[in-house]
Amino acid sequence: MMGKTVQNSNRKKGKGEDFEKMVRTSQFNELMAAKKKFLVPSIIIFLGLYLLFPILISYTNALDNIAIGDISWAWVYALLLFVMTWVMATIYMKKSAVFDRMAEKVWKDEELERREAK
Repeated sequence: MMGKTVQNSNRKKGKGEDFEKMVRTSQFNELMAAKKKFLVPSIIIFLGLYLLFPILISYTNALDNIAIGDISWAWVYALLLFVMTWVMATIYMKKSAVFDRMAEKVWKDEELERREAK
């Protein structure tokens, strides 16, 4: 509630950003669509593979077979979950740099519009 009061008082003085206007811009919508296009499949894959592991271990014998030496497929799957986590974190870090540049452009364009309106 306090944030809204501060925002309203800044708007009355001619300061501050109009976030409601910014949200309606095509650039902001492109940013949100790009983030959604990346994040939704990533989260589904991540959670799907993590939740599949205990299901396979508990209710099937699929991972009981020996993979290499005395190491079963359950250990291989568990190790691959760690690898997947690091790979997905690295991909997200690189992708987030793109999202940051898009967000910076939205912010700068809104700031430029605000200056031109004065």
